[in-house]
Amino acid sequence: MIKSMTGFGKSILQLPTKKITIEVKSLNSKNLDLNARIPSQYREKELEMRKTIANTLERGKVDFGLYVEVTAEENSTKINEDIVKDYIKQLEAIYTNGETLEMMKMAVRMPDALKTERAEVDTEEFDIIREGLQEALKAIEDYRLDEGKALEKDFNIRIKNISNLLDDVIKIDPERIEVVKERLHKAVSELKEQVDENRFEQELVYYLEKFDITEEKVRLTNHLEYFVTALNSKDSNGKKLGFITQEIGREINTIGSKSNYAAMQQLVVQMKDELEKIKEQLLNIL
Repeated sequence: MIKSMTGFGKSILQLPTKKITIEVKSLNSKNLDLNARIPSQYREKELEMRKTIANTLERGKVDFGLYVEVTAEENSTKINEDIVKDYIKQLEAIYTNGETLEMMKMAVRMPDALKTERAEVDTEEFDIIREGLQEALKAIEDYRLDEGKALEKDFNIRIKNISNLLDDVIKIDPERIEVVKERLHKAVSELKEQVDENRFEQELVYYLEKFDITEEKVRLTNHLEYFVTALNSKDSNGKKLGFITQEIGREINTIGSKSNYAAMQQLVVQMKDELEKIKEQLLNIL
């Protein structure tokens, strides 16, 4: 079963003094490109959270956000008493008639008057965050699977379309050969030269062998069947499917170059169009 690289997951955690929201969003990318937005108090746990995300999502352009909203009194900012007192003393020396309250207001606005104590992440709190991250990752994985099912359905339709067009190519192939033969006979007759019929037939057979697409038809059929088999396998992945589409494209191009017949070339163009749509969607497959 295939997975899309596009997805979104979210979990909301309600703690006694704060609400924590975890969001994970991913888009397609050749490798894992993880961008994290985490409050400074949780930086010590960033590597662990990054590893968890990488192990789960594997690949994609991933944006991870952890947002904190304080819902109760929780103040880690303290007044630096010694510095504030020194500022007030200096202000009193300048403003001899100044009011102490006004001087205090001025002092707390000075540099280093306030200090923020960085508390260590509480173990129980981070256990809850860890569970919330797993919940968000589960949501994004479910999203990716749903997107993958939609893409799988589209791939099957496009492969079937190519297969049907190949059937049309096979049907008109005898007609194409006859048209090529007539074209050659006409070209020779216009030369108004006497030719050895036996030799002409030999040359005609040699010429037509160059336009024979039997091998390409067989190989293209096999590649289309292999694509469907790989698509339905448990270890299906975008890179493997991409390699198969390259082989499909190679056979379609060869049929087009050998066709030398407008009706067949039109069918080849339609096959190429279906294949390009598959390639575009494969860029989003994990």
